[in-house]
Amino acid sequence: MSSKKRISVVSTLHYIRLAYRSVLFLLLLIGYIRFRLYDQDSVIDIVEKMPGIIYVTWAVFVIEMVMRFFPSRYESPGCQKQFARNYIKSGNTEISIPDNNAAVLVALVWIVFNGIFGALHMAGILDDGIMILLCSAYSICDIICILFFCPFQTWFMKNKCCSACRIYNWDYAMMFTPLFFVRKSYTWSLLALSVALLVRWEITFYLHPERFSEKTNDYLQCRNCTEKLCAHKKQLNSLWKKIEEYSSERMRRLKK
Repeated sequence: MSSKKRISVVSTLHYIRLAYRSVLFLLLLIGYIRFRLYDQDSVIDIVEKMPGIIYVTWAVFVIEMVMRFFPSRYESPGCQKQFARNYIKSGNTEISIPDNNAAVLVALVWIVFNGIFGALHMAGILDDGIMILLCSAYSICDIICILFFCPFQTWFMKNKCCSACRIYNWDYAMMFTPLFFVRKSYTWSLLALSVALLVRWEITFYLHPERFSEKTNDYLQCRNCTEKLCAHKKQLNSLWKKIEEYSSERMRRLKK
């Protein structure tokens, strides 16, 4: 009988991020609903009347992104494979990045998808508040993709896990895409830093593709993973199946 594996420090940090990002989204959503129902100040006006919220939120995301520029044992292996110290030569010189073409498709889909929201915003149908809410919703979806289910992995990339993900460090740029349409210094600074993070990632990929290939970098092998997120996901799937089985059994008994 296999023993249950404890959740890793990195996964715990993901849950913490999920918690405060969810709270932020709920606060923004409540503020936006109040604005629409009672014609009070917009979300932007409400937030700017409490600059402390802007400073703290901005600082948290900036710190998260800045950490990605440097090696860290508190970050996911998915974003750490770009660094030279995490390149463990496998002895194989055949570089294989099977999901590279899929990355281009993801970029096109994301640009078109957000272009629709951008067009609606420029047409005056969507306001800045919606774009801020969209950005906040993306931040939650980002963690959901890591912890529970990632549509990009399942439908596009087909990679084995987040550690081998070709586009892992695209997450902040994707998250902050809607901020392009909100003309504020604090929104554009977040977007600019996220784009810088993406550019750094892509430059490293093209200069050192061997670090991103499972065949040439043993760091991407399961035995060297420190996150153990797949084990965590298996436990969650097992729990979900038990809940489904229990619910089905209860419904069957009620029908008797």
